[in-house]
Amino acid sequence: MFDVLSLPLSLLPSTPPATPAKPLQCPATTPIRRRLYTKPSPLLSRPFSFTSSPKQPLNCSSSSMPFQDSSSSQLQDSLLYSRAYWVSKTIIAWNVDVGDGSCYLYASKVAALSVTDDGIQGLDAEIKLEEDSTGLPPNVIEKFPHIQNYRAFKVPPALDTKSLLKCQLAVAAFNSHGKCSNATGLQLPGILDELFSYDGPLGAFYLEEAVSLYLWAPTAQAVHAHIYKDPVGGSPLEIIQLVETNGVWSTKGPKRWEGCYYVYEVSVYHPSTLQIEKCYANDPYARGLSSDGRRTLFVNLDSNSLKPEGWDELADKKPDILSFSDISIYELHIRDFSANDKTVNPDFCGGYMAFTLQDSAGVLHLKKLSNAGITHVHLLPTFQFAGVDDESENWKYVDYKILKKLPPDSAEQQVQITAIQNDDAYNWGYNPVLWGVPKGSYASDPNGPCRIIEFRKMIQALNHIGLRIVLDVVYNHLHASGPFDKDSVLDKIVPGYYLRRNNDGFIENSTCVNNTASEHYMVERLIIDDLLSWSINYKVDGFRFDLMGHIMKSTMVKAKDALWRLTKERNGVDGSRIYIYGEGWDFGEVAENGRGINASQFNICGTGIGSFNDRIRDAMLGGSPFGHPLQQGFITGLFLEPNGHDHGTKAVEREMLASAKDHIQVGMAANLRDFVLTDFEGKERKGSEVFTHGGTPVAYALLPTETVNYVSAHDNETLFDIVSLKTPVEISVEERCRINHFATTIIALSQGIPFFHAGDEMLRSKSLDRDSYNSGDWFNRLDFTYHSNNWGFGLPPKEKNEKNWPLIQPRLADPSFKPQRSHILAAVENFMNVLRIRYSSPLFRLRTANAIQVSKATSTVPQHWSIMGPWRHCDEH
Repeated sequence: MFDVLSLPLSLLPSTPPATPAKPLQCPATTPIRRRLYTKPSPLLSRPFSFTSSPKQPLNCSSSSMPFQDSSSSQLQDSLLYSRAYWVSKTIIAWNVDVGDGSCYLYASKVAALSVTDDGIQGLDAEIKLEEDSTGLPPNVIEKFPHIQNYRAFKVPPALDTKSLLKCQLAVAAFNSHGKCSNATGLQLPGILDELFSYDGPLGAFYLEEAVSLYLWAPTAQAVHAHIYKDPVGGSPLEIIQLVETNGVWSTKGPKRWEGCYYVYEVSVYHPSTLQIEKCYANDPYARGLSSDGRRTLFVNLDSNSLKPEGWDELADKKPDILSFSDISIYELHIRDFSANDKTVNPDFCGGYMAFTLQDSAGVLHLKKLSNAGITHVHLLPTFQFAGVDDESENWKYVDYKILKKLPPDSAEQQVQITAIQNDDAYNWGYNPVLWGVPKGSYASDPNGPCRIIEFRKMIQALNHIGLRIVLDVVYNHLHASGPFDKDSVLDKIVPGYYLRRNNDGFIENSTCVNNTASEHYMVERLIIDDLLSWSINYKVDGFRFDLMGHIMKSTMVKAKDALWRLTKERNGVDGSRIYIYGEGWDFGEVAENGRGINASQFNICGTGIGSFNDRIRDAMLGGSPFGHPLQQGFITGLFLEPNGHDHGTKAVEREMLASAKDHIQVGMAANLRDFVLTDFEGKERKGSEVFTHGGTPVAYALLPTETVNYVSAHDNETLFDIVSLKTPVEISVEERCRINHFATTIIALSQGIPFFHAGDEMLRSKSLDRDSYNSGDWFNRLDFTYHSNNWGFGLPPKEKNEKNWPLIQPRLADPSFKPQRSHILAAVENFMNVLRIRYSSPLFRLRTANAIQVSKATSTVPQHWSIMGPWRHCDEH
């Protein structure tokens, strides 16, 4: 056995990487042959060499690819997988039966490992592992429940593990005849958490005469910081070598760095390429960026020059919230708010500064909402995301004058919009690149500190008109991964750690792409640190977690506790007033606690953290966003006003309608699992004893503020659109407007937290687009002058809507479906009135489960609701 651990690691060359070649296909379809060494080469007799340019990356699916046999071909490709887990200093978990054979751990500093029938070649170290017949210990199973049945192999305790983790690693099994029967790479988060969990400084720190940098990168062989004067182009002013202490790389530089930019160069083994790569990445703890995230800005957020007048006193001037039960939320996209508002200075349209105006149509509308009772504006992603160029001069546009002349059911509008959709100014923003920096495309200047100052001005302006701010945070996934993608950051710094991988070692993609792993210590820490930064540095009032169910419950509870410990005296904000909620959907690899106890609807109850109530939405509208678009519900005419869709027999429809009534009743009681109601059969049941069609309990909350009731959001069709799709085609537009109002009224008068998608109160349409994340300003427009609700602006984009075009086209073509300005004005006034009713009495905002149950016992429900009184008569009640 060779001692790979006693030699120093050489420095890597500092030339930037060449453009990577076209990615190879997945190893299941195109095997990659690795170079072979004929015999192990002692480290002392061979110079330590590095690759000078990147190799072709692998592009692998997250689906499982079972190891089928131990043929030479399969063995040669086996290191493309990482099926073994180094879970603690002394244990490697691997789902392989060695029997009478043996198992070894191998390491190569230069990533030269390869596999043949005779064994592992290109190694620098070989360590024999012994199987532990007692299996994996309880603490490992708790952390990695998905591998609880794996075998445990003991690692020699005297091994210099920290140095070994900087190498390419593999394990191999040999049969009793010494023939290699299996081999694979290793997943390292367990051992990294045990040896390198760290709570010290990270990112850039500013002292009176110096600037310090700290980067957590325990698997890196070398780290350099390239310092630049300008946001793009030019040669580095200097290249600084960072020094490592227990996995953290640091350096101290002069004060003149402040205002400059930097990029990290990290030399590290990357499992996606099986090579030592030189990765160029931003600081994971960046607080400023150049345009499109090319470089990290040295910026001190405590600098007075970055604070609007009165910024430090803002916490004392925020609109007061006595209880979270008083919250009501208005969900809004920054660009939607002002991109089409002619009352906004063209320089501010679609950006942060549009919120600072006093008399724009949009701001006047927000003032109305605030005066009526809305307390919080939920902003769709505002961090640095991919999909929109930060430089406005690079945006492409469509001539709206031409589009306006086209028929309302024409396919031409979507053709023109989708032709530029990846080069225009629009995207919802669920493509995270860096979580801790405001998005540059919404700023007047994406370089320098402008985005920081303007973001703060936006927060301040909204607070001044009585509105608190919720940020939409997307910690469940990242837009990019690998060593070469310009938008990849975390996976360049510590490859294979931040992103959750399946049992073959490939990245899980159930959330979209590149799922993150909050069950890993430093991922959880980064999430919490980021939340604290937004709260302290930007005085944010709440957070909405995208796909919260893919985050561990423990992470959410720690985050809430950390936020609630913030005080005005110490931190400049009152953390006890910060509300957090999210999507508690339970699916993918985390379903049923597959990776630990996750923050799903049923798990999160009792924590005070809110989750969206899809039960009341589906009962009201009918079906689900994934069902048939014509399936009706309570407000859309089920049983009473059929639209021609086959729901089953009349008896089935009647029972569906009665069941929907129970779901709505539970939802209006804050979806409390212990709330006792009289169901449609006349029986008393708890909310947890009422079930959905799939057999899931309707109720899950223990506290009223754990339920966020809604009937529409940015996802799926708008409320007016889904009503127009599901109701009978022969009813009048006036009736559809009343249904829209009826739906928002139910939400507004329910216990719990009411949540409204921007435009619900104005009959907003997206021309029946079910997923407008990249449909441009054309399909996403909001008109705060109330002249148009955007109905009939052409067939929605083909990609997500084509299969429904036969249903959509005749509706868009029919002029009787389009609301007039009088309808929109009436809808706005009706919405404001309902909000005023909600805030006219604390009975609509009860703070405890017991108060809601007592209130129910002293109230009566109209008898006609037992058969779900039709929306045609909603004005009477």
